[in-house]
Amino acid sequence: MTSTTPSPREFLAAAAPGTRVVVRYRIDDGLTDALGYLVQTADGESTVRTRRSDVVIPLDLVVAAKEVPPEPVRRLSRPL
Repeated sequence: MTSTTPSPREFLAAAAPGTRVVVRYRIDDGLTDALGYLVQTADGESTVRTRRSDVVIPLDLVVAAKEVPPEPVRRLSRPL
């Protein structure tokens, strides 16, 4: 039986720009995540736009990636 689940690299290559994703990748001290919107995947790397900045992730360092639901809408607090 063969798996039909794409590898993280295949997922990022096939995902459309603007897709909200979470990507787990290797760093010097272990692993970290980038949560945000996929900007592009090209030339062996993906760019994810997080709340703080664009993160460029070499695909060789990616260990997991998947699509995530849109951000929840924040509710405004009402004065009492």
